[in-house]
Amino acid sequence: MGKLKKPEIRKDYIQDKYVIIAPKRGKRPHDTISEHAYHKKKMVTSCIFCPQNLKTVPSLYRQGSKSNWNINIIKNKYPAVSLDNNKAYGRQEVVIESGDHTLELEDLTINHIADLLQAYAIRTQEISKDKKIEYILIFKNNGGVAGASLQHAHSQIFATQFLPPHLFDKSQRQQAYKLQNGHCVYCDVIARESKSPRLVYRDKNVVAFTPYASMFNYEIWIMPLAHRDNITELDAKERKSFAKILKHILIKIGQLDLPYNFYFHQIINDNDQHLYMKIAPRGSIWAGVEIGSGLIINPIDPDDAAEFYRQGLK
Repeated sequence: MGKLKKPEIRKDYIQDKYVIIAPKRGKRPHDTISEHAYHKKKMVTSCIFCPQNLKTVPSLYRQGSKSNWNINIIKNKYPAVSLDNNKAYGRQEVVIESGDHTLELEDLTINHIADLLQAYAIRTQEISKDKKIEYILIFKNNGGVAGASLQHAHSQIFATQFLPPHLFDKSQRQQAYKLQNGHCVYCDVIARESKSPRLVYRDKNVVAFTPYASMFNYEIWIMPLAHRDNITELDAKERKSFAKILKHILIKIGQLDLPYNFYFHQIINDNDQHLYMKIAPRGSIWAGVEIGSGLIINPIDPDDAAEFYRQGLK
């Protein structure tokens, strides 16, 4: 058993968000891999997102034919925001990641995942033409893999006229940092984390690391090395690199049998952001301290999480 580290309060790179990194034991993350993690079970063989059930549903974007596609983007049937509601104006779209009901995102090829990133970009570019839209969020919820009835692999695009205040605050802080220092805060973060024990992967195009003040167990970010404002600016090589490390990360999360969320977003009227995808496995439940104070306790040291993610990388 490794040496128990003392808890440490850490601050987010740019915002006033704090976390206590408090490892409960000296044991490493890979010691917690579920014995069931390799036994995926599909309780159903088809659903409303399968190609045969979408032949009459209009596509906003599709790679392939009506009956045989790899990626299909459709309107959300029950959106939280819509174009005909001035009190909650926006768009909500479902991105069906594969025509094959039995495959999860991590099962897809690197080229397929790269095509998915391009599909996100195409829809982002189209949605951005609406002058009322202020904010676009691309996100995925995954409920875990061990013995569960899994829905058809999909993610969503959520675009709204409302810009969440904490994102406006973050945008302002990033701009203030650049005015004071002459360069992007996240470009500086990349430089620092590339030399830290939290580095997981870096090639000529992207970097992946577990953030210093990780709020979630095994939280990890993927960022382009170049200063790209949003997903529409990624080129083919960047999408390929992004897809390669994303596939690896999701396979590793599957070994832990954890549900996860990933997301990346765009503030339309801030064209000087630095794109990143945050992948947040949900290995702990926020309780009294977190809910009452907003101070997050994370029992997994990001250094150890990075070591786990580096295992098996090629």
